[in-house]
Amino acid sequence: MIRTRFAPSPNGLLHLGHAYAAIVAHDLARQHGGEFLLRIEDIDGTRSRPELAEAMMADLQWLGLSWDGPVVWQSSRLDSYGAAADRLRAMGLLYPCCCTRAQIAAAATSHGPDGLLYPGTCRGRNIDSAGAAWRLNMARAVEIAGPLVWEDALAGPQAATPEIFGDIVLLRKEAPASYHLAATLDDAADGITLVTRGADLFAASHVHRLLQALLDLPVPRWHHHGLIVETDGRKLAKRRGSPSLADMRRGGADGRALADDLRHGRLPAGLSLITGIGCVS
Repeated sequence: MIRTRFAPSPNGLLHLGHAYAAIVAHDLARQHGGEFLLRIEDIDGTRSRPELAEAMMADLQWLGLSWDGPVVWQSSRLDSYGAAADRLRAMGLLYPCCCTRAQIAAAATSHGPDGLLYPGTCRGRNIDSAGAAWRLNMARAVEIAGPLVWEDALAGPQAATPEIFGDIVLLRKEAPASYHLAATLDDAADGITLVTRGADLFAASHVHRLLQALLDLPVPRWHHHGLIVETDGRKLAKRRGSPSLADMRRGGADGRALADDLRHGRLPAGLSLITGIGCVS
């Protein structure tokens, strides 16, 4: 049975890009007689606000989407993130890092999918871990895991190449876990069999496949769908003030009609759907 999920972070209002992502996950589950789960990723410190989570649920219902079972709150799973980190430390795969962004920018010489690649400044150093981030020793992790593959429903089989990210942060200074670690653990805990998300996160699946191997987690399939972008090719974003679903809902728009338009590619003027891997952020 297919199990999908929509997992927004309550640090801003949902926009049309979120609506499209939720509809893809919801419809894939319903078309195959499966389940669609709602997970609120609320571990982003003071930026996570309960009133935004409530607005998100109202938006989904307005669109005509329903989820199965109770809402899952990421903040209820902090112990699982700590246990996974302890396991990776015991394997010798994590090390503390006290570098600032400015220091990394000054020392980095190459780029990866998330920007500048960490140059390994703290790797092998004996530093105080208090208040530090924890990074994955990527070379050692790849060596332990060996060759890995994963499958995208649209792009087909993929050879995992997590090394393109370098020594990523798995435990952040300001949060109990990074997106990579938390999402991988949560999808396993929720029994997700098809991970649906935007094509801009395609590369992240290389890292998630590695973490699944290291932590003995089940391996789902992925479905990296297209992205709604503006005329300049940039995807919609909360931080740039993209029109929110809540404003449309309060303005009297028909949510079910909007959802039907998104399903059939009927987008407002100035927006388009791109289906290739990656986009301008």
